[in-house]
Amino acid sequence: MAKPNYSGEKRRKDLAKKAKKEEKRLRKLQAKENPTSEDAGAAEPDAASEETKDEG
Repeated sequence: MAKPNYSGEKRRKDLAKKAKKEEKRLRKLQAKENPTSEDAGAAEPDAASEETKDEG
């Protein structure tokens, strides 16, 4: 019977944790640089749907 590879599991968990932390850091940095980009991003689908209605 094979022994479990606990060090491999730990490494995968650590890598996932680091990736998540980096993603969060980048999101915070982006939000700090463009404080209205989140609001604009939420409004884009509405603006796009209005444009298609006007064209049709």
